[in-house]
Amino acid sequence: MLETRKTEKTVSESRIEATYVVTPPDVNYLGNLAGGTLMHWMDLSAAIVGGRHANSVVVTASVDSLEFRQPIKLGEIVIIKASVNRAFKSSMEIGVKVLSENVITGEQKVCNRAYFTFVAIDENLRPIKVPEIIPESEDEKRRYEKAEVRRQIRLLNRGEI
Repeated sequence: MLETRKTEKTVSESRIEATYVVTPPDVNYLGNLAGGTLMHWMDLSAAIVGGRHANSVVVTASVDSLEFRQPIKLGEIVIIKASVNRAFKSSMEIGVKVLSENVITGEQKVCNRAYFTFVAIDENLRPIKVPEIIPESEDEKRRYEKAEVRRQIRLLNRGEI
C-alpha cells in the first residue's frame, strides 16, 4: 500500500507539554536543577515535536538563544512547552519554553527559552522534506514570522548568505 504524507500541518498537531519533578539526582551542588539535565529534557521535548510534525526520525541540528533566566529548585515542577514555529525544506525551528511551578503555592515562573533546529531524515540518514506549518493564532503567526528572521541570522552566521 502506498504511504501518503501530509504536505502541511497545523502547529497544534505536534505541540506538546511535558511535566517533570526535580528530584535529588537532577540537581547540582546549589540544589538547582542541573543545566545539562534541563537541556536534555528540552531536546527530548523538541525531538518529539519534530518527529510528530515530520512523521520521521529527526536529529538536532542547532540550538539558538538558550537562556537560563531563573534557577529551578529541588522539588519544583518543570513544565516544558514545545511547538514548531516554522518548517523549511527539511528542517524545522521548534520553540521551547520552560516554566517552573512551586508545588505549594502554585506560582509559575518562566525559567528558560530556546530555539532548536531539527532536520528530518530517512532510513539512509539523508534529509527529507517536512510538511509546511500552518500558523492559526496571532501568536503562532508572530512566531512563524520571527522564525524566518532567526533562520536568516543562522545562515548569515554560517556564511551561507
